[in-house]
Amino acid sequence: MKKSTKKVAPKGIINKAVKTTKNVVGNANEYALNTTETVVNGGIEITAQWQTVTEKAINGGLKLASAQQDLIFDALTSVKKQYKDSKKRVAKLVA
Repeated sequence: MKKSTKKVAPKGIINKAVKTTKNVVGNANEYALNTTETVVNGGIEITAQWQTVTEKAINGGLKLASAQQDLIFDALTSVKKQYKDSKKRVAKLVA
């Protein structure tokens, strides 16, 4: 039978590897947190800007709709007046 010989790493090397791994994982975690925070803050900033743009567009659209509505009612009032005047003239011609 062959005897297997296992080489055991010294305790100091294992501790160093564990410490290095902890540092690397900690740094990666910190980087991920910072990156996530940057992305979220950027998203919030852009959303706020678009909200302002949307608000202006809605307000402008409402003003335009109001102006168009006023224009339509003015036109209808003019048509109504012309119809009444024409009706009176036709009535005078026929009578």
